[in-house]
Amino acid sequence: MPRLIALLLMALAAPTASAGDARPDLARIRGKIQFVTSFPDYKVKIVESFADLHVKVVESFPDDAGEWQMVESFPDYKIQIVESFPDFTIRYVESFPGVR
Repeated sequence: MPRLIALLLMALAAPTASAGDARPDLARIRGKIQFVTSFPDYKVKIVESFADLHVKVVESFPDDAGEWQMVESFPDYKIQIVESFPDFTIRYVESFPGVR
């Protein structure tokens, strides 16, 4: 019993990562995307250089990393465009989408 209590105390004292510390897996952010103004899955800033993710807008089959199909309902991810404190940055491209 004392061993269990000691283990529990060590687990509670260990530092934990908050949601703000974890970087999203950008390779998984693909598919149907809906832009929203509240309650997003991710907050994104659009930049012209040094983007975390290069995005290509496609009309169908958004299967690869960085390929986004814009939808109005039933999205895979909800994105909010922000100017400060984004989760990651994107740049729109015509070819070679993906993580940079």
